[in-house]
Amino acid sequence: ETVVVRADVPAALGARRVAILSGGGSGHEPAPAGYVGAGMLHAAVAGDVFTSPSADAVLAAIRAVAGTAGALLIVKNYTGDRLNFGLAAELARAEGIPTEVVVVADDVALHDTVEPARRRGIAGVVLVHKVAGAAAAAGASLAEVAREATEAAEALGSMGVALGPCTVPAAGRPGFTLGEDEVELGLGIHGEQGVRRVAMQPADALVDTLLSTIVEDRKVGAGERVALMVNGLGGTPPMELAIVTRRALAFLSGRGVKVERAWQGTFLSALEMPGCSLTLLKVDDARLARLDAATDAPAWPGKGTLVVQRRVVSVRDVLPTIKGHPKEHPEMVQVRAAALAVADAWDAAEARLTELDSAAGDGDLGLSLARGAAAIRALPETAWATPSGALTELGQALRRNIAGSSGPFYATALLRAARHLANRVPDAAAWAKAFQVAVGAVSELGGAKPGDRTMVDALHPAAEVLVRSVREGKSLGDAWRDATLAAEQGAEATASMAPRLGRASYLGDRAKGIPDAGAAAVVIWMKALAQRAD
Repeated sequence: ETVVVRADVPAALGARRVAILSGGGSGHEPAPAGYVGAGMLHAAVAGDVFTSPSADAVLAAIRAVAGTAGALLIVKNYTGDRLNFGLAAELARAEGIPTEVVVVADDVALHDTVEPARRRGIAGVVLVHKVAGAAAAAGASLAEVAREATEAAEALGSMGVALGPCTVPAAGRPGFTLGEDEVELGLGIHGEQGVRRVAMQPADALVDTLLSTIVEDRKVGAGERVALMVNGLGGTPPMELAIVTRRALAFLSGRGVKVERAWQGTFLSALEMPGCSLTLLKVDDARLARLDAATDAPAWPGKGTLVVQRRVVSVRDVLPTIKGHPKEHPEMVQVRAAALAVADAWDAAEARLTELDSAAGDGDLGLSLARGAAAIRALPETAWATPSGALTELGQALRRNIAGSSGPFYATALLRAARHLANRVPDAAAWAKAFQVAVGAVSELGGAKPGDRTMVDALHPAAEVLVRSVREGKSLGDAWRDATLAAEQGAEATASMAPRLGRASYLGDRAKGIPDAGAAAVVIWMKALAQRAD
């Protein structure tokens, strides 16, 4: 058993304000120890995993932090916790320490199963910690702190959903089994089964189910003011919690409920369980003041304030525009058609590029270039006035829309080529030189050289062949086809290279046997242009 206490508790019993204590089984981290700090808990008591601490441990914590002002124990509504914290309170009173107990029973999933007083206590207890801790820090009496904590507990409603079980170390096996297309609704925080099992649903539908149950049970109607807590159960990444939060805010807004504060994160977990719970706490100005009061408890997520009004500004409104273009060039129709052909080729190759990039990278190249394709198609007519202007607009669009390293590489290459072609009507030699300049920019930006197993292994030989073929008198179309063949050979050669740059370098020789995804992407768009070459 573990007892965590604040280090700043005054030594003199008469100088201590009301002490706030909580606890329960381990496995709920960051609760309860993460909420020990000025403005929240004075002490937290943790038993074994999902097992209540003993009354002796709770009593030791009370003795360590409580003074003549007394102590408030905040207890989640589980039998073991109620018994041991309740007994500890009796023992403390017998020693002359005024002690009160507030039981939190916020799990609305059990509304059809048990009476309200027998519901489980789950993540909503964190908000009760905050209200009680702020009241105590403000100098309220034990009776006043207990009243505020009790009223907050009664104004709470929570409900959870799990996409899988957790495994208690002592048991060594999952608490329940779910099919691949099933989720568990209305479960507690100890790895137990929920109220019902349903088929897998989209996140929005699950959020609607949880919140519908909460608002109906807690009678949260239009005009009501609430605080929202989106809590991960231990195995849910922030990205997925953000999806839940987005829908929760939209659902409540649609019901006319005003969300005064909102928090998202893992505040009270169930070991490694994948899933989440939602909590609503009715608030007024006084309770909001308690939630907003300062605390240095390390796990408290902050004020949770929402931006009331947002103004969406188009990127084109804040980026400098290209001015002073000379008269439109007739060949720009072909340039635009070529760019759109590249977009089509990137879309068609998304799955293949994803597979290649997943083998030696992070797997996002296919999706990133598909976004680049959409950005190309979205360029306005004015983007295609001149060669230099078109390359600049393409570079800016890809910079804004292609994630990872590919966006900066392609943007830098296109912008460097655009500067080379500025204020001129390019011939074949100028286009070839612009391509060579662009390839040099990629190598300069990333530090890659031929043989490093990157996109440069396709680009560098292609640039050399393109310049040489044009110099030998070939048409730009024929020279481009030669360059494309050189790029293809260069990309194929990367399969036998050991990577020296980028994420693939972390794999060493394990990356061999698979062509570099970036080099393969170069071949894809070069072939698309070759098919349109004159």
